[in-house]
Amino acid sequence: MPLIRRRFLLAFVVLLGTAGTVAWAQPRPVLSITMPARELVTKVGPAVAASHMLAGSKLQELLSSGFPARLHFVVELWSVGGWVNNLERVTEWDVVVRRIALEDVYEVTQIAGDHIYSLGKFALLTDAEAAVGRPVRASIVASSGRKRFYYQATLAVETLALSDLDEVERWLRGEFRPAVQGRRNPGTALSRGIKTLASRMLGGERREYEQRTAVFGTTDDSR
Repeated sequence: MPLIRRRFLLAFVVLLGTAGTVAWAQPRPVLSITMPARELVTKVGPAVAASHMLAGSKLQELLSSGFPARLHFVVELWSVGGWVNNLERVTEWDVVVRRIALEDVYEVTQIAGDHIYSLGKFALLTDAEAAVGRPVRASIVASSGRKRFYYQATLAVETLALSDLDEVERWLRGEFRPAVQGRRNPGTALSRGIKTLASRMLGGERREYEQRTAVFGTTDDSR
């Protein structure tokens, strides 16, 4: 085989190997929603998981530079009608990922209603991403009866602007918690703070995902 051809084939093999490595190193973000067992559909909601949501060099660079990322989850329960489907119930929660420079760690925090939960601090972004990906059981369920239902989950992933960093710090330290506990106007501080922070994004770094379950029925226990 001529030398030039051998070199070309060798370069081609190396290129294929490199492409495979890149594809393996950058898994595709996946939003999933999993139904409970059939006998539990009127007792517990679906499980929602968001895998590999911090993938991508741009988002990772922003996170490592100190810009927090917010993941906003919404799960809706719809009933199937003859002409139009009806929204029956909805629940939502947020996950915030930020880098704490002084500790050289990534902190993951979940906010659901007026509760703030720490999901941990991690030295590696991959470990923080794994914490983000833990399944969450949605707090809505289908009622018994003759209706048919389905769940729909949506997720928005966005980075927050530099001007929001001080507000994020105060928010996660709990300075807004007196408001949501009733000592100030309830139902405004935390929800308004989340929406205000999310409305000012950096560089349009926003991703949206959507998944829904198959249509399912429930049994009427009274019959």
